[in-house]
Amino acid sequence: MPSLIDPIELTRALVRRPSVTPADEGALDVLEAALRGIGFQTERLRFEETGTPPVDNLYARLGAGGRHFCFAGHTDVVPTGPLDAWTHPPFAAAVEDGFVWGRGAADMKGAIAAFVAAAERASRSGAADGHSISLLITGDEEGVAINGTRKVLKALAARGVTIDRCLVGEPSSVARLGDVIKVGRRGSMNCRLAVQGRQGHVAYPDRAANPVHALAAMIGALAEPLDDGFEAFEASRLQATDLEVGNPAHNVIPATARARFNVRFNPNWTGASLEGHLRERLDREAARFAVAYGLDAVVSGEAFLTRDDAFLALLDAAVAAHCGSAPEHSTTGGTSDARFIKDYAPVAELGLVNATIHQANERAAVADILRLADIYAEILRRSFA
Repeated sequence: MPSLIDPIELTRALVRRPSVTPADEGALDVLEAALRGIGFQTERLRFEETGTPPVDNLYARLGAGGRHFCFAGHTDVVPTGPLDAWTHPPFAAAVEDGFVWGRGAADMKGAIAAFVAAAERASRSGAADGHSISLLITGDEEGVAINGTRKVLKALAARGVTIDRCLVGEPSSVARLGDVIKVGRRGSMNCRLAVQGRQGHVAYPDRAANPVHALAAMIGALAEPLDDGFEAFEASRLQATDLEVGNPAHNVIPATARARFNVRFNPNWTGASLEGHLRERLDREAARFAVAYGLDAVVSGEAFLTRDDAFLALLDAAVAAHCGSAPEHSTTGGTSDARFIKDYAPVAELGLVNATIHQANERAAVADILRLADIYAEILRRSFA
């Protein structure tokens, strides 16, 4: 059944809103109007926290009982970068050569428009009768992710709202629409390491303790894979992102050296167990070089793997019905708001092709947006059958 919602025009309307995180610039107004027009009850949830910008979020629901299927996503986008690198202005939402061009077209305003078209179709066909469809949309996914999805979920849970299954519309596809779905994500830990040695003259190293040498050894001790992988996950690994000494003198061994690094980790670890393991390795190197260190570790998301085989089989079948083959199941890539949703419901990610996301000339194929609406409608039909 064709939709009365045109997902291409809704995508364009959303792209025209320059919602660079954490600004909304009316993107949620556009979405809320479309949802109300097809019978959804909508609610804005605004959160703020000291030191972070306030964020508007949208929760919309159609139906009040039965099985509850939630679509989740974000309307905020990353900055455009240099405007002269774009073929079309990044918020003009031009349609050319079979693509909608613009920041957010693929990540993930096109998928949100497909959510709405699929929900309208499921409602009008009767497929959702007796059941519930919701959209949980944040403006805080590309930013610090403090005042968005995690707080909305907590607020809904406090009211007794439960979600049976959730699909995030992140652009999971790689070479063609539907070739990959995300069935889990690695955890992410951001670390700051400060090594305190003893300053001295470079000609008398025996009278000093060089923190730079110790820091290099510490990073080296952590740079090898931290495990052998886990089921669908690759090995957990550290990547150094910054080294800082700030020593202007050539003949002085500095007192302090600092580094920042990130660890992407699989379900062999929790954030707490991983931090303990890192400290064990660092302790050995610190003792070897006679230095002290401080480690500040912040986990932005725990690793998870969705175990709802029936849900994943349903997604496979829906994709195969419209794309000709079932998708690959993957856990690669960065983090998404699925890391918060997994504490409340089985969750997976299925969206548009990610080849141009976060780049100049981001774009999504018109045919892919239309087909994605078909896939989402098929998922709803099978979920409520």
